[in-house]
Amino acid sequence: MQTIRVWDLPTRLFHWLLASAVVGLVITANVGGNWMNWHLRLGYAVLTLLLFRLVWGFIGGHWSRFGSFLYAPSSLLAYLRGRAKPDHRVGHTPLGALSVFALLLVLLAQVTTGLMSDDEISFFGPLVRFVSGDTVALATSYHKNVGKFIVLALVVLHVAAIVFYKWVKKENLVRPMVVGDKQVAPGLALPQASDSVATRALALMILVVCGGAVAWLVRLGNAF
Repeated sequence: MQTIRVWDLPTRLFHWLLASAVVGLVITANVGGNWMNWHLRLGYAVLTLLLFRLVWGFIGGHWSRFGSFLYAPSSLLAYLRGRAKPDHRVGHTPLGALSVFALLLVLLAQVTTGLMSDDEISFFGPLVRFVSGDTVALATSYHKNVGKFIVLALVVLHVAAIVFYKWVKKENLVRPMVVGDKQVAPGLALPQASDSVATRALALMILVVCGGAVAWLVRLGNAF
């Protein structure tokens, strides 16, 4: 077996920070009360992370780029039939790619509707002032009654897939996301993910810019 760097440090940190933030969002939403202040903060953190991932999906390490796991339907069928190309089993598989894109889209929808939601008690998103009452009502309804259950369902499926790969396919998907490296068959000419000090510094700069953009959005909403 040969060892290659699959997940760069920024991608790994994004993954675990996003997972922690989503768990925190679920807990604070169900507890309610003053914990909703933390719900809002965690929502802003998730938005920052999602914006970072969208940028990093174009300039990050090879296996973190969207282009490395944009598969044709034929590749998905081949994977499901057990005839996937070797490089389609290294980073996000054709089936795993669907999960990644679904989670990103659903979380973006959940955060966006949260920015326009109003609980009619004491908490409301910073974009409430800029949209109509009907839009606020629709966004609030989706955020509270639809979106959160879709997020939970995708998270459960994600965890179930990890367990399935661990116990049925004997493949540990968690370890590479912790250490960054993965054992693959020898002789395969596979690219290494760039994970130098320079790329990590670039990732930090992008994260700061994304955080600044979210902070500006929040201040804009509170300024009126």
